[in-house]
Amino acid sequence: MPNTAIAARSAEICREHAGREGALLPILHAVQSEFGHVPAPALPVLAKALGVTVAEVQGVVSFYHDFRTAPPGRHVLKICRAEACQAMGGNALADAAKAHLGVDWHGTSEDGVTLEPVFCLGLCAAAPAAMLNGVLAARVDPARLAEMLAEAGA
Repeated sequence: MPNTAIAARSAEICREHAGREGALLPILHAVQSEFGHVPAPALPVLAKALGVTVAEVQGVVSFYHDFRTAPPGRHVLKICRAEACQAMGGNALADAAKAHLGVDWHGTSEDGVTLEPVFCLGLCAAAPAAMLNGVLAARVDPARLAEMLAEAGA
């Protein structure tokens, strides 16, 4: 998509949230929903609309793990990194995912799987947890993870 189209749609999103208190996060979520990520050409548009610097907008994007600065792959795998999941084998699950996909956090594998850390999926009692393409999975071990990826065609 051309930068001018990104800027125009980003400006529309800002107008949709005009006057809303604390609008930056909802605007960023809307931009990411629209484009699949927060594209660089949107940042100056958001900054101008909100009366902040581009650096401030970029700081928020880089601070929150939920925002992407590049398009994700065909599949998005999120692995919980919270304490309950780590205590129940989450680190081994994360290591297995990285090895299986051949990427580190925020990377996208050759077969189109983006690996993202998330700091709670709300399944603490059934840890470790993962989410593939928006579908939650509990008590995930490396073997179950491989099955999930295969079932998704990843």
